[in-house]
Amino acid sequence: MDVLKATFPAGTVSGAAKVRAMEIIDELEPEKRGVYGGGVGYFAANGEMDFCIALRTAVLKEETLYIQAGGGVVYDSDPEAEYQETVNKSRALRRAAEDAGMFTRKGNL
Repeated sequence: MDVLKATFPAGTVSGAAKVRAMEIIDELEPEKRGVYGGGVGYFAANGEMDFCIALRTAVLKEETLYIQAGGGVVYDSDPEAEYQETVNKSRALRRAAEDAGMFTRKGNL
C-alpha cells in the first residue's frame, strides 16, 4: 500500500516536484480533483494487481456533474491549444451526460 500511496497521483498528472506541485494545485484549483488523476484498479485473490490513472472522469455529487480531463502543460505549451485539448478530451463524457439528461437540471452545461 505504501507504493500505491507514493505513486498516486502520478507525477505526469500532478507535475514536478510532486509534493510542491500538489500544494500549488490545492492553492489554485477551486475544486478538489477527487478520483481524477488517481489510481483505479484491483487486487486479485491470486496476488496480481492492475491499476491505471483516471484521466477522464465524471462524478455526480449532489445533483452537480463534475467532468474532469486535462492536458500535458509544459514550458512551451500554447494555453489555447491546451484548453482546446481538454475540451476535446471531455467531449465524450459531456455527450454521454447530455444523452442521459444530466444537463437538464440547473442549467449545467
